[in-house]
Amino acid sequence: MEQTWKQAKAAFAAIAAPPIAWLALFFFVPMAVIWAYSFGENVGPITIDFTGTFANYARALEPLYLQIFWKSLIIAGLTTLLCLIIGFPVALAIAFASPKTKAWLLLLIMLPFWTNLLIRTFALIAVLRENGYVNFALEFLWNNASGLMTLVGLQPLGDYEPLTLLYNNTAVVIGLVYVHLPFMVLPLYSALDRMDRSLMEASLDLGAGHLRTIWSVVVPLAAPGIASGVLITFIPALGAYLTPDLLGGTDSQMIANVIERQFKRANDWPFGAALSFLLMYLTFIAIAAQAFVQRKSERRG
Repeated sequence: MEQTWKQAKAAFAAIAAPPIAWLALFFFVPMAVIWAYSFGENVGPITIDFTGTFANYARALEPLYLQIFWKSLIIAGLTTLLCLIIGFPVALAIAFASPKTKAWLLLLIMLPFWTNLLIRTFALIAVLRENGYVNFALEFLWNNASGLMTLVGLQPLGDYEPLTLLYNNTAVVIGLVYVHLPFMVLPLYSALDRMDRSLMEASLDLGAGHLRTIWSVVVPLAAPGIASGVLITFIPALGAYLTPDLLGGTDSQMIANVIERQFKRANDWPFGAALSFLLMYLTFIAIAAQAFVQRKSERRG
């Protein structure tokens, strides 16, 4: 006869105690220390006085830092939108593929996780730089088009000017989409794979086209996967540090880069802690909004 955890409290406590202790020691305690730092002030090179001041939070709400927060929100939102636009057709194709093809496609989606993020980012730099593969391909097409125009008697296009694809906001968005796309595809695939396909067949039999069926039937059924994908894509993109640090320019830094500078270069731990917790508060708001939307959709259903 099976027992619930209420009937076997001692066994449950013995199993749960190690992970709870681990979380308390290596997560909650450090977080509490950083939270306490946010209410302190520097009184020396390595000394912080816990005064209970809100000056660090007031400074974090200055226009300069609010602008960086706003830019981080825009970049994270654009990254999430692009991941959704690209990831939904990919997840749909995987869900409707044959079992053998599906396994290989899922392997390709998860393959980037087997490589370190730093290595992948440097590989992307090799692709996007002025003498990289993208500009090489565009130059090849440009020169061939110019030669073809010369053959038909038209004026050639002239010399090819390489595109500046690195060290700007565009590079940051490309890099974030490249990094976070699997986080969107996998929950979308999970939702689409469990979908009742007879509803799609009924929609098509009743005269709806494929696009209308996708918009009116598939998208609503995949709403939980969309919500999960948006959440687990937007939150890491909002706090991204490595990608904007390597691919962005001086005007492309996000809030995580500012936080890093406060802890490492400016040696202003209280202000860095305040910025960190403001970012965490934004994350909590995003999670609460997702939970609210999901609960509202469940009630309608």
